[in-house]
Amino acid sequence: MGEEHHNVGGGTGSTRGNEPPFSPALLPIRHGPFLAVSPLIMVAMNAVYASSAYPFGRLSDTMSHTKLLVLGLIVLIGADLVLAMHDHWGVVLLGVSLWGLHMGITQGLLATMVADTAPADLRGTAYGLFSLASGLAVLVASVLAELLWDRLGASVTFYAGAVFFGLAIFGVAVRPVTPRTDSTR
Repeated sequence: MGEEHHNVGGGTGSTRGNEPPFSPALLPIRHGPFLAVSPLIMVAMNAVYASSAYPFGRLSDTMSHTKLLVLGLIVLIGADLVLAMHDHWGVVLLGVSLWGLHMGITQGLLATMVADTAPADLRGTAYGLFSLASGLAVLVASVLAELLWDRLGASVTFYAGAVFFGLAIFGVAVRPVTPRTDSTR
């Protein structure tokens, strides 16, 4: 695999790797009043994710993948900022909905980016490596998020997430993803 696979791998910790560490599900579970509705919060996030995945998948067929990835990261930053600011149920629902929108924008896109950057005979390996890197990113980010949450509180955890995802945007801007051309597949 060429140098392009590093560009997609950089998105690992900034998108798939963000699910558990800064998960909106943590906020209601950690705050007593929301404990009873935490499954509904996950349903809301997944409803937005499911309803946005197809339209953004179609859009990814006609739009720059780098720009779409940056859009997904901007939405994720918005989700983190909303979740950091207040724990009122309406605000949590907005943050969770933004989180689901981010997932709808990025998850299919990341699979496409892996397929576009990997040689045809190594796509299975590329998906496996991407999943491995994602899992490791989730592990590290979860530990960091737990430390931040326990020592500094929920808001700091979400603000830190926003900073990390801002750094991811910078990384994508500095080194945009370049798909392989048809002649190199």
